[in-house]
Amino acid sequence: MSLSRSEQYQKQMKRKRRRIRRLLTLNGLLLGLVLLLAAFIWFNRETLLPGTTKSSVASESADSGATAGQLDSAATDGAESSLPSTDPNDGEASGSSPQPEEQEPTDSEEPPVTDEPEPSAPDSSSSPTSPEPESESEAVAQEDAADDEVTLSFVGDILLAASVEKLMREHGWDYPYAEALSYLSDADLTAGNLENPITRRGTPAEDKQYVFKGAPESLPALRDAGFDIVGLANNHTLDMGVVGLMDTMEHLDTAGIPHVGAGNDDVEAFAPVVLEARGVKVAYLSVSRVLPVVAWKADSDREGVAETYDPSRAVRAIKAANEQADLVIVMVHWGKERVDRPLDYQRQLARDYVDAGADLVIGSHPHVLQGFEQYNGKWIAYSLGNFIFNMTATPATADTGVLDARCTRSGDCKLKLHPMRQVKSQPKPLVGEEAAALLQRISSISYGAVIDGEGNIYAKQ
Repeated sequence: MSLSRSEQYQKQMKRKRRRIRRLLTLNGLLLGLVLLLAAFIWFNRETLLPGTTKSSVASESADSGATAGQLDSAATDGAESSLPSTDPNDGEASGSSPQPEEQEPTDSEEPPVTDEPEPSAPDSSSSPTSPEPESESEAVAQEDAADDEVTLSFVGDILLAASVEKLMREHGWDYPYAEALSYLSDADLTAGNLENPITRRGTPAEDKQYVFKGAPESLPALRDAGFDIVGLANNHTLDMGVVGLMDTMEHLDTAGIPHVGAGNDDVEAFAPVVLEARGVKVAYLSVSRVLPVVAWKADSDREGVAETYDPSRAVRAIKAANEQADLVIVMVHWGKERVDRPLDYQRQLARDYVDAGADLVIGSHPHVLQGFEQYNGKWIAYSLGNFIFNMTATPATADTGVLDARCTRSGDCKLKLHPMRQVKSQPKPLVGEEAAALLQRISSISYGAVIDGEGNIYAKQ
């Protein structure tokens, strides 16, 4: 499945505005040069026009004042008409029996706190700034270079059910995204893990402590917030059975939100979704190492999700995706809940994915943030925590963020984490000491990586 970003109006308008600003700047520079040249000629006219005296110039000026006035007027009109006038407008969109509020279990065990000192971070204050283009050709060249780099944003678990749905029905379907909207919509592509089925029917899964079910009305706001794709390979997608899974995919299709990681069979579940932005093709895969029963695994004759208990199928899918796209992103559901360090199998699976050709590995499921690691030049985010979820008795489950990855076509990515904290299931950006403390904590539990005060993530040298 391949979708062109030209269909995304909002992103198209952003690029238009950037081009318009460049053209306005260039035209302003050209107008300034013309005026400077005219002033130079005027004040040096005796030198440039030999034999002409001030008195003769004054006499000629008196005889032809009308003509000179007409020329000045024409020159001014021409200069003003060369500045393009534009006023692009941005549109905004926002979004009935409520379901009973469901809470994650309270847990007296807080995530382990490490005593490791924060490594020193590279000094970003001395980074060189890009010079302004001196000509339109240079501006076009810079734009072409930017087209080879794409900004991808990621978040963790998104729950649009239970107490979150109750809040959305009270405050509007766009309530969860209000404080983080710019971080979600400014990227070229934004992805997250959808942690509940979207359906009005189905049979609740047996022997599960928490069974979720979200309303189709919640999806337009998810799309309008900037989400371009969601992963479905997790331990809640089939909470309402196969009927709920089929409804989920149908409602996402209707809302115009691509989805990956589930399907009518294993071929469909493991198939990548390829999106294109700035001329760069990005393949997304979604797999899960956390399933309640074997029957949830997609098979040749069974609907379900893409699983990765045995990594061989995921490895084959990654290799196949590399034939279709410039970048391959693996979103994986794994790990242990409320534990802030990855299990051994998580680190091994991540290496398997990178060795197969993954450019980024993005984890979810632990409900808390885990650290980062770079392996063979590729970044691994072990868990991005809860982005939008029920509030629990474990404070660390409220810590979250938006991860930006600026990636070249060849797969070199630079990461930046924007720290946030959920307040009543609404992620809000952190500032000052709170932001610094969260970034320092995640830096301390990362592997061979350090996060500076601005959220930039570097591999230790």
